[in-house]
Amino acid sequence: MSEFDEKQEHIHGLLAAHGLGALLLRRVSSFAWATCGAASYVNSATTEGSATLVVTRSGRYLITSNIEATRLDQEEGLRAQGWEFSVAPWHETRDAVAELTRGLRLGADMPGPEGLDLTGEIARLRVSLTPEEGERFAILGGLCAQAMDSAIRQVRPGQTEHEIAACLAREAERRGVQAIVNLIATDERVFKFRHPLATDRKLERYAMLVLCGRKGGLVCSITRLVHFGSLPDVLRRKAEAVAQVDATVIEATRPGRSLGEIFRMAVAAYARVGFADEWKLHHQGGPAGYEPREMLARPDSTELVAVGQAFAWNPSITGTKSEDTILVGESGNTVLTHISGWPLMKIPAEGGRKLARPAVLEIL
Repeated sequence: MSEFDEKQEHIHGLLAAHGLGALLLRRVSSFAWATCGAASYVNSATTEGSATLVVTRSGRYLITSNIEATRLDQEEGLRAQGWEFSVAPWHETRDAVAELTRGLRLGADMPGPEGLDLTGEIARLRVSLTPEEGERFAILGGLCAQAMDSAIRQVRPGQTEHEIAACLAREAERRGVQAIVNLIATDERVFKFRHPLATDRKLERYAMLVLCGRKGGLVCSITRLVHFGSLPDVLRRKAEAVAQVDATVIEATRPGRSLGEIFRMAVAAYARVGFADEWKLHHQGGPAGYEPREMLARPDSTELVAVGQAFAWNPSITGTKSEDTILVGESGNTVLTHISGWPLMKIPAEGGRKLARPAVLEIL
């Protein structure tokens, strides 16, 4: 069965399970998932795309305007993929969804008045990666790692956060990766904000670069930190501690274990390394796919880890953070965003093994 046919089968299973006649997919992430990587957005920051998919028990339709139809046909190949195009002039008001689903019970991938909200169930479908998606994720992880490595090694004291962000975006985009999250903090801002939007502040010694890169709909996440001069002892201890928490959750992310159990193991790890309350200041991450996080791990999360899923954990201790994207394999996990030549900390794991986690890059 092809990747596309497998996803159609999942959709029809969802229709049958809920007694629905049609499924409406408006989200950019859902569109990319159902089409095996096509882009429905024009504004890259939007959640809802400029094209909509409707799947009924007997057909599949793509609704868009005459502005988008040609690209979606010729460059994305969606007519050839089997989607029946419903195209209206951009200046006309027409409810094509209502026309196609009249008399049918409708489900949707986001809350709204049109149908049953299946946001969570569709996110779980997007998390269940096919082998082809796993291969594309591995390629994307390598590109994000290259972009981060190249950008962070160009960072110099005196640069503004905007200049650093521009460099990170350039290195991602030149590799065909969209920097959909591009966060930069320098010096005291690393300690103040978990989501630091870039400012005009100039770097003195310490910088954190965060990238969520998108290609073919999939999203990889990676964070790295750089310090000019020797790392202060207090900061080094925090960096080592957060690496131990990260190693704990990566090691715990194995098939059959629930996200809630992994979360609780992370909380215990924070306490074990002497920073018991830091987990309360930011989420810890979760499964990745066509969103940076398809869902967040919480103490009561019941979703189970499965082979082939991708995860982006991001434990943080004020002033430090550890984040990579991993792929769950049959016999172990692979770090997709590993940077060759990056300084590493070797963290003890079960069975005498050691897990490598990124250290802060010190430029002396």
